[in-house]
Amino acid sequence: MPDMDLVIAGGTVVTAHGRNRLNVAVQDGRISYVGPEQPTARETVDAGGLLVLPGGVDTHVHLMDPGSTEREDFPTGTSAAAASGVTTIIEHSHGQPVVSVDDLNAKREYLLDRSNVDYGLAAHAWPGRSSVVAELAAAGVAFFKVFTCTTHGVPGHDAAALKEHLTQTALVDSVSLMHCEDESLTGAAEKILREAGRYDGGLVPEWRNRDAEVVAAAVAALLVRRTGARATIAHVSHPEVAEYVAQERARGARLAAETCPQYFLLREQEVLEQGALRKFTPPARARTDDDEKQMWQLLRGGTLTHMSTDHAPSTLEQKRAGDIWNVHFGLPGLDSTMALLLDAAARGHLSHEDVARVYAEVPARTYGLWPRKGRVAPGADADLVLVNPSGERVLRNQDVLSKAGWTPFDGRRVRGQTVRTYLRGALVAEEGKPVGARGGRFVPGRSAAAG
Repeated sequence: MPDMDLVIAGGTVVTAHGRNRLNVAVQDGRISYVGPEQPTARETVDAGGLLVLPGGVDTHVHLMDPGSTEREDFPTGTSAAAASGVTTIIEHSHGQPVVSVDDLNAKREYLLDRSNVDYGLAAHAWPGRSSVVAELAAAGVAFFKVFTCTTHGVPGHDAAALKEHLTQTALVDSVSLMHCEDESLTGAAEKILREAGRYDGGLVPEWRNRDAEVVAAAVAALLVRRTGARATIAHVSHPEVAEYVAQERARGARLAAETCPQYFLLREQEVLEQGALRKFTPPARARTDDDEKQMWQLLRGGTLTHMSTDHAPSTLEQKRAGDIWNVHFGLPGLDSTMALLLDAAARGHLSHEDVARVYAEVPARTYGLWPRKGRVAPGADADLVLVNPSGERVLRNQDVLSKAGWTPFDGRRVRGQTVRTYLRGALVAEEGKPVGARGGRFVPGRSAAAG
């Protein structure tokens, strides 16, 4: 075997299917060998005592770039991603949504040399414009973001518009990521709350209420099955939504269910004290430790198929710049999600194999990035994360690399620490700090990859 560019030696390679103490060799940016032999290489890294996981694949990220870059941009957001152990993201920004091939091409051109990790780009579905689905899919969008309620300035789809959109995506086997809240129910709740003069944080879960999410998710899941489309329910916040997804999946729907750490670890009542710092939608639903335990069970068992951040940051100043109705929705998450998943493995909620599955393999498969992304195997991109499973640290606002500069998990002690992150064999982060040049590349989604 000729000299390799890089060998990761003596680590425990963890995949969704098991773990073994193996050596990983890298040549020309791809994994060339995984096995017991140790090839010679220009650089050999001793990974003894460390876990070697596939780089995280975070498929729901908002970097506001171009657009509201005072909130976040690609350089800062992808620095946070690389440092945490995420090597691929799928991004869409609401401020300047991609709704045409020209938009996609312009954004691709703009993002050259702005990313520390590889990235896919999503398009926004627009009611009445489903005729552009095929050309956008062929141009490489990773998925279509669909709202069932008007949010962030993007118009919502009613059932008829959603059915038309899903019918078009089914023709080209593209994927939709569906934000599910019923607009009639949120609208009715908002009217009552405003008439009552409410400005307290407690209005958030009453406004963006459980019924609205359940109703919209149930309708969307049914339409996915009846159209034969492929889709994901975004940020599933509680078990009842997961139950409707599972029912339609059992009937044949090609339907994934994404969730986020905030629906496990934050509590619904925190908004009473934290206000805008807990304003995201759907809001936190867990009220007790038993609620959290049930969510971990659903993720471990595969009803909830994968994890994302829904990284949608604002700075503390921006979060405090208006009343609860007018400040931005969203939380920062790229700095913390991998750490929280590794900690969940340390605490016994998940295994490290589960972490590889829900934050690498399944999202890569769902959006057509597999087999290049999401695995540690010959032929895959050498996107690798070295983890010290016993390393401990405290998540702190002052360590956040995102432009947000804060985390809702400030002060939380976590176990399991990312030591190094490699993107296509190049070191991009070490000990929580990004290193090297910005070498992130655009990666096309399912339909373009299949073509």
